[in-house]
Amino acid sequence: MNFQQLEYIVALAERQHFGKAAQDCYVTQATLSAMIKKLEEELNVQLFDRSSHPVLPTEVGQLIIQQAKVILHGQEELVALAAQDNHILNGELKVGVIPTVANSLLPIILKHIIKAHPELRLDIMEVTTEEIKSRLKNGSIDIGILVTPIHDPALEEEVLYYESLMVYGVEDENKKFMLSEDINSSKVWLLEEGHCFKNQAMTLCKIQEDRSRTEHLEFSGSSFETLLNLSDTFGGFTLIPELFYQTLPAHRKKRTRGFGSPIPVREVSIVSHRPAIRRNIIGKLKDLIQERVSPRLLTQELEESEMDIISI
Repeated sequence: MNFQQLEYIVALAERQHFGKAAQDCYVTQATLSAMIKKLEEELNVQLFDRSSHPVLPTEVGQLIIQQAKVILHGQEELVALAAQDNHILNGELKVGVIPTVANSLLPIILKHIIKAHPELRLDIMEVTTEEIKSRLKNGSIDIGILVTPIHDPALEEEVLYYESLMVYGVEDENKKFMLSEDINSSKVWLLEEGHCFKNQAMTLCKIQEDRSRTEHLEFSGSSFETLLNLSDTFGGFTLIPELFYQTLPAHRKKRTRGFGSPIPVREVSIVSHRPAIRRNIIGKLKDLIQERVSPRLLTQELEESEMDIISI
């Protein structure tokens, strides 16, 4: 029995398909199948019901796969502990990032992380806040980058930056900044359920219920770009974060305004389940992200009293 075999049975349990599991493990289907069969023979049990579609673990297989996850997670922690004193990060780092942060942050930082740590392999997925919290606790990702505070005692947060919230859809060219009372809550385009940015927009604009609709249209968006297009077509406002604003073309920036003081901001953090194990990685990523992002942000010039951190 070896770690590789344990990785194979965990992959098959998750993917429920030999071919897909083999792809995830970067081996042929025949190799994966043979190694799992060999493990079953060593343990003298059948781990999977191969007659079922999708392929499912047997009852005893479920117990063994659960323990395999514990063992593999322990192996990762040993590697992480051994790497604490390394100046160069290496190995694989599984990262969950919420979509409303990923779309503007990742293009800024990824190239620089890869250049600074060429031996580090990043496995990045866009997932919701709740999914990140769940995956951190079950060990399927190492760190999350999301909006905080999330008030979960099992998780630790390291603040990366504060990002101001802005309003798109302003027609008055003479208006220098917006106040929450300037926004008609019946004309605000919002992201769909599951996005914490929707909750922040509703809090800031004092919206009691989602009214992303017109007389003939009801809509839940999954991206800022879609919401901007709807605002252009039907009128109304939508809220966007500052880093996303910086990616807009000039004609769209002209339709965007910041808020008056205190400026509403969102707090973006690295979140981890067992921070002591990954202190070196978290510290280096935090420094690199702040180095690339902080100079771009208005909040760098603000005192804490001038910011209003919007809850999620």
